[in-house]
Amino acid sequence: MSLQNNVMTALKEAMKAKDQTALTALRAIKSAILLAQTESGVKSDLTEEEELKILQKQVKQRKDSAAIFMSQGREDLAAPELAEAEVISQFLPEALSEEEIEGVVVATIESIGAEGMKDMGKVMGIVSKELAGQADGKTISNIVKAKLS
Repeated sequence: MSLQNNVMTALKEAMKAKDQTALTALRAIKSAILLAQTESGVKSDLTEEEELKILQKQVKQRKDSAAIFMSQGREDLAAPELAEAEVISQFLPEALSEEEIEGVVVATIESIGAEGMKDMGKVMGIVSKELAGQADGKTISNIVKAKLS
């Protein structure tokens, strides 16, 4: 079942349960999907990779907003953002641990023979594609930097 169908099903359940946090988050996902479909000019379904990017972007936006609110001492505004991020995260594949990401990074470095920071772009490209939706780009970047330096 596609992401759009899963979101619609969850949206209906949230409406029945009168869960405002879930409704807000699910409507944001639905809106982002529709926007991405109209931007491409085709009303066809998005690829799984595109869907994952949309979900990751939505989660990142909420976490960034929550971090800003926390830094300003507004926990009352940060809590709903984090709750929405949690709702959206349900549609993402399970995240890998740092040790698992490190294993993939080391294997990639060995397979392409990367030496030093000059090869960071190559390694990042390969690892990011391989771990799409399962790891945060910032985490991958930090691990790659540590291994190549």
